Amino acid sequence: MATRIVRDPRRAGRSAGGLVPAATAALLLLGGCGTTPAGTASGGTAPTGTATGGQTAPGAPAPARIPQATTFGTVSGAPRDASSDGATDGLVVHPERAVPVFDRPGGRPVATLPTEQLGAPTWVPVVESSGGWRRVLLPSRPNGSSGWIPGDGLRAAHTPYTVRVDLAHRRLTLFRSAKETGRWTVAIGGAKTPTPPGRTFLMATLAPAKRTPSPIVLPLGTHSATLDTFGGGPGTVALHGWPDASVFGKAVTHGCVRVPEDALRALSRVPLGSLVFITG
Repeated sequence: MATRIVRDPRRAGRSAGGLVPAATAALLLLGGCGTTPAGTASGGTAPTGTATGGQTAPGAPAPARIPQATTFGTVSGAPRDASSDGATDGLVVHPERAVPVFDRPGGRPVATLPTEQLGAPTWVPVVESSGGWRRVLLPSRPNGSSGWIPGDGLRAAHTPYTVRVDLAHRRLTLFRSAKETGRWTVAIGGAKTPTPPGRTFLMATLAPAKRTPSPIVLPLGTHSATLDTFGGGPGTVALHGWPDASVFGKAVTHGCVRVPEDALRALSRVPLGSLVFITG
């Protein structure tokens, strides 16, 4: 059985925490993988933290008929993330129950953020705070969607990791506490299916049940800008391995970022919710 490795980002870089069974199968078509990996959520990087307390932020409850903020959904009216390269203090949050997402603190509900994404626990990065509210990045279309959620009832943690993908130089760099820990030449999207730039995050860790070019797939909270769907899936962009090293340094994918084996091994230890910056 596939397993999910639960890691506390405050202890990231040390040995992994406990192993628990991956209970939920996930089906995802990744925009640049060229495969449809049906498998389990490996989620070896789900951070753990403490539940936030304090007063409940004001705001009306979300109505039942609004979209879920998942990789399969589109959220209309969500505020766009204006900062494509803004760093944060690494705060990530997990909703212990489905929570409404608002267009502004105390404003109009535009979505519901569920407790899981692709069978792994939902962890999203906090990019702005205002009183008892947190603005988080969303994994939905359109790219760059964000939203405000009440700060009460969230489990909070910090991740020291960030990932930077330099499209111009076809390079991926991994940082821990702002210090470079690895740099690799990678393959990126081709001219007609480019890898979308912007600030996004590591959404899940999947271990496909069927044989695919990569033993681990790391979906991001962003989508292909030119493919509305790919083989029936939502065109989610991911980081993943590739068996043919000749592709590295080339623009040949459908939007995903193909990485060498040692890069995939390092990235699979990065906590969910960690920021990924795609520039160039």
